[in-house]
Formats: sequence, C-alpha cells, structure tokens
Amino acid sequence: MEIIRITKVINAFFRWEINSCEAILKDGLLQPIDYANACPDMHLFSLHVNFPWAVKSLLAWTSFCLATDRRMKLDMNTADYFAIADSEGSYDEKLAAYEALADRYFDTERFLEFRATELSWLDEAMWEFVQTPEFDAILQGIVREKFPPHEHEQFFAHYRGIMRYWVESNKSNA
Repeated sequence: MEIIRITKVINAFFRWEINSCEAILKDGLLQPIDYANACPDMHLFSLHVNFPWAVKSLLAWTSFCLATDRRMKLDMNTADYFAIADSEGSYDEKLAAYEALADRYFDTERFLEFRATELSWLDEAMWEFVQTPEFDAILQGIVREKFPPHEHEQFFAHYRGIMRYWVESNKSNA
C-alpha cells in the first residue's frame, strides 16, 4: 500500500524511530496532514480503535531494538535519497528504491522475523488483555482524567464500545 511505503520512507529519511503520520483519504486521494510527530500522542483518548495496535507496535519495536542491540543511526545518508530523486524512472520505481533504503535502515526483514517468532504471542495477548477488568480500569482512569464527572458514564460506554469493536475486528488475529 502506497501510504505505508511513503510513511516508512519519511521516517527512515528523518531517522524517526517512533512517529505518527496522519493522512486523510478524500475523493480517492490520500493526502498527508501531519507527518512530523516525532513525539506522538499514543493515548487511548487520541488513538481510539488504534490504541491496541499502537501499544503492540511500540512493544514489538522496542523489544526488537533491545534484543538485537539495534542502535539508532545518526547518519542521515540523504545523498542516497537525492540520487534516487535525480535518477531516471517512474514514480513507482523511485518509491520502490526509496522503500529499499527504508527497509535497510529499519532492518525490516529481520524485524518481521523477530516479530513472527519471538513475539508470536503478542496479538493474542493484547486481544485478551483488552477484555480484562485491568484494562477496563485503565480505560476508566483515562476517562476520569480527561472528562468532567457528569460525562464519565457516557465516555465509559463510548470507549468500551470502541474496544469491543476492536476485539470483534481482531478475533481472527488472536
């Protein structure tokens, strides 16, 4: 998918190890609206149905970096990206070349292997955790922190509904 490729390239280019990239799809055209959140808001209040995915992703990436002793690279090697930009070729060919640089930076193949082997339990564990009283207590704490008391019940129901939707949507991954 083009948006995934572009997001990987942007993050690799700027050496952002964690970042949120927001885009909007309107009339069949995908447009970036905020690609520079090097300190992203990963709060349930902000991410809604994407919260469990974000937690799993952060856990997987930090575990990979720790287990493999991966260090952030400071050399931005922008010349490699500019050489692709200046080369002959179609947009798709250039995007594929950029993605190859990004995959090399993020060690994508090795990360995906690590995720599939060492963290094969993660999807099921998150799916189960979201359904526990402990997670519900976290959800309630977030609502109490963000909303006035007279709105608590409304937003307990709202966020519980969002998490039920996530659970139902991710049954096959658990």
